[in-house]
Formats: sequence, C-alpha cells, structure tokens
Amino acid sequence: MRTEQEVMNLILDVAKADDRIRAVLLTGSRANPAAPKDKYRDYDIMYFVEDMTPFYNNPAWVEEHFGKPLIMQMPETMRDPVGDGRFNYMMIYPDGVRIDLTFEFRPYIDDGEPAVALLDKDNGRGFLPPLPVPDDKRWHIKPPSALFYYSCCNNFWWCLNNVAKGIARDELPYAMHMLNQVVRAELHDMIDWYIGTLHGFDLSTGKQGKYFKKYLPPELYARYAATYSDAHYANLWAAVDVMCDLFHTLATAVAAHFCFTYRQDEEDGIRAYIRMVKKQML
Repeated sequence: MRTEQEVMNLILDVAKADDRIRAVLLTGSRANPAAPKDKYRDYDIMYFVEDMTPFYNNPAWVEEHFGKPLIMQMPETMRDPVGDGRFNYMMIYPDGVRIDLTFEFRPYIDDGEPAVALLDKDNGRGFLPPLPVPDDKRWHIKPPSALFYYSCCNNFWWCLNNVAKGIARDELPYAMHMLNQVVRAELHDMIDWYIGTLHGFDLSTGKQGKYFKKYLPPELYARYAATYSDAHYANLWAAVDVMCDLFHTLATAVAAHFCFTYRQDEEDGIRAYIRMVKKQML
C-alpha cells in the first residue's frame, strides 16, 4: 500500500498541474484529529472548479490521472442521484488505497465537519474561507431532554412487538429488520447517553457506534455483542432477551443521572406480550 505522503503528493500534483482546479480540501477521518489512525482510512478529497463540465461523469479523466481502480462508484449516475450539481468518484485501488474524490463548483460552507485546506490557488478569495482548527465537536454526544429520553424508551419497547410478531409468523427478514434497524437504533441512542454519563459528553462514539467498545465497560460491551443473532429463532429470542436486559440497565442508569422518570410499566407490558407470543408458539 502506498504511504499517506505518496497519496497526498499525487492528489496535490494533479491539482497543481491543472489550472482549472482552484482549491483542494481534505475532509473525513484523515482531517479529524480524534479519529483512530489506521491504513483503512479513506482519502476524502474535494477539488473546487469553476466549470464542472470537463469533470462531470468523466471517469476516463480520473483514471488517466489517478490510475485504474479495482472498482469505482459514481453516486450521481446511480438510481438515487443527489442531484446537487457536484460529482463524486469513489475508488478503491489494487494496493487497498481508497480515494473519494468530489468535484465542487460552489464555495465551501463550513458546517463543523473537520476539514483541512491542502491547496488554495486564490488565497482565500475564491472557494475556501478561513477554516478553524479541525475537531470532532459536530459528532459529540448530545445530552437528551426528558422528551427525547422517554421517546427512546417508548419506541424501543413498543417496536419489540413487531419483532415478536415477525418471529411468530416466520417472517425472518421483517423480524431482523425491526430488531436491527428500528429497535437497535434506540438502543444505540441509550448507549450514547450512558457513555456520556460515564465519560462526559464531549466525545463521539463514531458512526453507528463503532467506538462503543472503547467507551463501554467490558461486561456491558460483551452483553451488547450478544444482542446480535444468527437466523435461528431460538438464538434470535435469546438476543432479544439480552437486548431487553441491557436496555433496562442502561436506561435506568441514564434516568438516575438526569433525574428522569423511567416507566417500568411500559417495559413490563411488552415483556408480558413477548412471553405470551412465545407461549403461543409452543
């Protein structure tokens, strides 16, 4: 795999040699000082150009300058294009390097995402405004209000009825979707808030909780890992039980921290319903 310096030199050399490319911005994990550093990080690059026409849906130009990738995705040419005028080439190369190259024709608006200016041919008079020192505050855990907390609890327990019905009806895809997309999303919010009570709220647990293992006590993380199941219904029921017990542990701790009310009656109600469904399946 090429070194970071080799890839960055390539990115900048291409931009410097083409007067149509006026500025280069680095975003994503490589611009985020809090992100773990490993060889799998993407190179999220923005090239700013005044005229998109030469660079729009022109993979031949990209391959000429960056080489032929193992696979390329161009989101704006696919079934659900963003349609905002920019154009993105996402590329994985034979040595494992991934470059996500976006061509943009509008001035950059700082939205709090970590970003580093790599090149500005117009010296602040063109596409790039002055940028702050990058950090990950945009993704820090936000403490819940009482309403957000209650909504999370209620939706977690309520949507488990759909998981139970999906299992009872032998509708595995539906049961898995409800458990791992809808119910798990509420669990992830509660985990975030619990981690905030332990470590403070000036941190991020990463996209889809990828840093949970870093911040959760080992015993709780082991319980979290056990909420994932294979396709056997006995194991799926077991995962549901673990998830329920874990959510109770986390939610009651979060409630105590913020002086919120935990509605045990809602948990008791759905657990009674799940027991009824299980009994009817025997």
